[in-house]
Formats: sequence, C-alpha cells, structure tokens
Amino acid sequence: MAFDLLIRNGTLVDGSGMPRFRADVGVKQGQITEIGRIRSPADEIIDAEGLIVAPGFIDGHTHMDAQVAWDRAGTCSCWHGVTSVVMGNCGFALAPCKPEAREWFAECLEAVEDIPKEAMVAGIDWRWETFPEYLAAVESFPKAINYAAYIGHSALRMYAMGDRALDQEADEDDLKIMANLVQEALRAGAMGLSSSRATTHIRPDGGPVASRIANWAEIAHLVHAMAELNAGIFQVGPDVSGGEAQRVCLDELGKIAISSRRPLMLGVLSTRQGEQPNPLEYQFEWMDRVAAEGGRVFGQATTRSINALFSLKSYLPFDALPAWSDIRGLAVDEQQARFGDPETRARLVAAEAGMQPRGTEFQGGGAATTNPRKPDYANLFPMFDVHWDDPSIADIARSSNRNPVEVMLDLMTENEDLLFVQPLVNETPQEVRRMLESPRSLATFSDSGAHVCQEMGSSLQTHLLSYWVRDQQAFTLEEAVRMLTFENAAAWNMHDRGLLRTGYAADLVIFDEATVQPCLPTVHHDLPGGARRLVQKADGITATVVNGAVTLRNGNPTGAHPGQLIRSKTATI
Repeated sequence: MAFDLLIRNGTLVDGSGMPRFRADVGVKQGQITEIGRIRSPADEIIDAEGLIVAPGFIDGHTHMDAQVAWDRAGTCSCWHGVTSVVMGNCGFALAPCKPEAREWFAECLEAVEDIPKEAMVAGIDWRWETFPEYLAAVESFPKAINYAAYIGHSALRMYAMGDRALDQEADEDDLKIMANLVQEALRAGAMGLSSSRATTHIRPDGGPVASRIANWAEIAHLVHAMAELNAGIFQVGPDVSGGEAQRVCLDELGKIAISSRRPLMLGVLSTRQGEQPNPLEYQFEWMDRVAAEGGRVFGQATTRSINALFSLKSYLPFDALPAWSDIRGLAVDEQQARFGDPETRARLVAAEAGMQPRGTEFQGGGAATTNPRKPDYANLFPMFDVHWDDPSIADIARSSNRNPVEVMLDLMTENEDLLFVQPLVNETPQEVRRMLESPRSLATFSDSGAHVCQEMGSSLQTHLLSYWVRDQQAFTLEEAVRMLTFENAAAWNMHDRGLLRTGYAADLVIFDEATVQPCLPTVHHDLPGGARRLVQKADGITATVVNGAVTLRNGNPTGAHPGQLIRSKTATI
C-alpha cells in the first residue's frame, strides 16, 4: 500500500496517557491507516528521528469567529500545535445576525473581546444571516486548521428580540423563537449554546451584553431545548466577581446542568480580585456536588495566569492621562527620546502619582487597559522571558532605588518591544497547578482570537509542555499530551480525533520535547486594515499535519488548507 504521507522513526505519545513507543505512522486520504514498522512507499516522508509524534492539540475555548474569515493559517493557535478549535464561546458570535445589525455586532466584539472593528469590516465577507448559513461560510473558507462553533446567546437574543434584548426579559414568543433557533443550529452542526454572566462583559455603551439581561428561566429554557434533541454542550462565562454573586451564579448553573443532563462547561478561575473572592476549592467542591446529583460539568483551565499585557507599541496603564496621551501618539523612537528628557519624565511621573488606586472591582483584560487606575507594581512584571520567573517592577524599583514609573520608562527606552505582564486571575503557578491537576478540569482556556492586543493565551499548549512538563516536571509528557488531545476530544465528542489510532483523522504535531516552548510575543500590524495585534510563535515544533496534509514546517505555513468544519454528531446537514 502506498501512503500519501509517512512519518518515520518517531516516538509516539499517542494521547491515551500510555507510555511512549517508537513507530511509523502511515496516512492515506486524510486518515491514519497504519501504525507500526512501515516499509511501503509514500508520496511524502517526514523523518521524525529524535522527535515526538502526537495527536494535534485541541483548543475548546477560542474566539476565532471573525478571524476564520481572513486568516487561513489559524494564527496564533496553529503555531502551538493546535489543529482543531471551538469558537463562539461566552455568547459572542457572528450569527444569527440580521444585515442591519452587523456593525453593532462588530462593535460589541471589539468592546468585549478586543477584536478591532476595522479588521472585521475589512476582513469579513459577511454573506450569512442564520447560524446554518454561518457554518456553511466557515466550511467554504480556505483554512489550515479545523473549526467547530457554538451558537451564542447574545447574538441569539439580538436576532430574536432586537433592541429589547438589551434591557428586557424574553416573553413566551421570544423564548419559542430562540429555542427553535438553538435546535436549528444543533441540527446544522453547532457544538451547543454559549452564554455569559461575567460582569466584565459589557457593550460599547457600558451596559451589560444581551445574555446578561436574560433571567435564569430563559437560560434553562434554551438548555432544555438542547436536551429535547439529547444534544449540545452549554458553555458559559460565569460570574466570578466573588462573594454571594458568584455562589448564586454557580448554584443556578448547577440546577440547569442537573435538570437538563446536558454537559456544562465554564472557566475555573482563582483570583484575589472582587469583593470577598471565593477560594478555588469552592468551585471544585461545587463541581463535585453537581456531578453527585447527576450533572456533567467541566472546568476550563489555563496553563498560566490570565494577563493584561502592556507595551510601548500597544497599551500602557497611563494612556488615559493627558500628560501621557500627548506623547503616546508619537512615533516609537520619538516617544523613547521624550522618555529620556528630564522635564518630560518628571511630568510623566507626576501624572502617575495622581492616579486613583485600584478598587475592589473585578477586572478583565479590557477593563485593565482602559480603566485609568494606578498599577499594582508588585503585580506588574517585565516579560524578559517565557519562564514565569521575572522580577516585578516593584522589585526592580526597590533594588535600584528608582520610582516604578522611571523603571518602566528606562526599560521601554532600552527595548521598544518589551512587554509588561499584569496577572489578573490565576495569578500564581501554585494556583494554576491545582486547576490542572483537578480531574474535572480541561487544559483548554486560551481565548485565542480575542484580546488581540491585550492578552496572549494562544501559547497555552507549548507553555504546558515547556513550563509544566520540562521545567517543573509537574506532569509527564504523556499526561500533558493526553490533556491537550484525548481529554478535550472526548469532552467535545470529537470521536475521530485526539488519539493516534488507525481510522482517526490524521491531525498530528511533531515536536522536540527538549526545545518546544513559546516565543516572546511581539506587536504586529498584520490584521485586515492594518490593525495591530500581539503575535506569539513557538520554537521546537517541526511539523503540523491537519487531515493528512502538512500545514506548517518549522513554524512556516506550507500553503495547504485542509482544515474542515467539525459539525456535532447531531448534524443532519
């Protein structure tokens, strides 16, 4: 038998968690057709001697709904071994959407997820209205990775209720329309329904997004509409603001999960923000209680802190201050020159001194970059490397007897590409490790495609392999690969992905376990219309294969676009 692709001499970590073994992998017509010692010829051969061959990584929490229309490669996820993503999380989606509402949808995505409106206007050929039409469009786009999608609650509400969705509860007619649209989406292949109760999810006018206006009866009604088809996952961005509000939110979500028997997915977060934040253990105890009563619940975990990122070329915490804004519009080299001027520097330091201190309100990435509050310099770190061990600005200021603002000015003058990291949630490695070790958590919370110049979670996979496996030895490579592949494939019922098995889709990543790691992020103006974003590539990945075709070699796209739309098993299309 001649193969389309043959991967020889590799060490297979097959996604099951079993120990690694040496074998060849033969691929034909997009599937793995043989594993073992293969002597047959092939049209293309990859020598994987000394390298790991693993299933392609699966990322279940992304916001690539707009990006899929213009980014054929699927960056930044593709650079980190990801071959399949789920988008439409937290109720934010581009369908269903009436033509007259397109601009407003784009403005909401910009406000909540920091996806520039100018990029969406320039980059999207918006030729759909209904959710099935959106999936058909995604299926038609040339793409180098696989995509699955939720129907979003905020989009659904706006489509069914118009402007009433922003300040009114749904009536019986509204509920009937929305339930029918959810079932239509499931039959078209939607992974389920997503929603949000997060207080950081706000509209451009400062009001809550449409899903947050819904009462719990509405949410239960829509989830039970999925239950009528015995299909669909309910994903939600929970209220994590702390105290009683978080407990009420989780209690209501638990009731829905138990009564509907539909899988519930939500982010698990550890934070010191908000009013009397509940401990991380509270969330895991709650998941145990829900499971004991018949519900299925999955926590979505990051592999490092969720951060706001600042830099000379993007945002700084001081941008809203007049003394700073006068300078921040200048060219980078001119800003650096001004930073070195003693009189200008004194004005900048004095302006920062007048900033209000942080309050107790819970902040997300967007709030952290737009709310002009004094930074907590003990929780602000220059990103000298990717190993999570940099000193804080407060540490550097103390050791050098300088003002923290002067430290930042000096660092930016020395390196125009330097990023500053402000952890917002999951602040310490110890907290993140507890999440990843929980049997109820999935390593899958990247937010890839969102917060494009504020955060950078797309490196979740290579960070797990480099920091937690190689540096900290908290997990074996076999355990980590299982977390990124089979566990996520099983949670989203991707029945032919996540393992190296004959008959499975040939989604593969070939990498060097000794060198794989994220690169430092940099700011690029490569979005449609020239909008800026953070770009983070990776070292140590030799090749990525999607549906049997090599899509990247040493991080460089090959031009192949074998990606598919992954429809749920409910699909009748």
